[in-house]
Amino acid sequence: MTASKYQTQILADPDLPTIRIVREFDAPRERVFRAFTESNLVAQWTGPRSGTTRIDRWDCRTGGNYRYATVLDGSEYCFYGSFHEVRAPERIVQTFTYEDMPDGVSLETATLEDLGGGRTRVTMLSVLDSMQARDGLLASGMEVGVVEGFEKLDELVAGSA
Repeated sequence: MTASKYQTQILADPDLPTIRIVREFDAPRERVFRAFTESNLVAQWTGPRSGTTRIDRWDCRTGGNYRYATVLDGSEYCFYGSFHEVRAPERIVQTFTYEDMPDGVSLETATLEDLGGGRTRVTMLSVLDSMQARDGLLASGMEVGVVEGFEKLDELVAGSA
């Protein structure tokens, strides 16, 4: 495990059911985009360090869909959704649903910004259907998975992803 010089910002708008996640990476935008869109790479960095991620279905293209499971302490947490827009290397729009809460669909937009010098800023905006759903997601421990996942992504894109 390596320490990152960048912090992951997780921001909740006090007036809207949204979560904004912002993180910078020392890697070119194309490399970070590949790590977000190629299933073998997604499985390597998604979720907390204490778990593993298994990709069951991954069709990352506009109109495609996905399903994956994160395994923690012998329990599986499954997620699925549809890709509404995949525009290389700058934007991914998808739905996101936790299988045990099928009514809790969020719309997520990831924007990858080329900062120059081989650096990329990722901004992810999740729009949930209510403030209660947003607050429940924030209270679920999702921060650990996001922060540790991005630390793993740092390590992955620093190599030859």
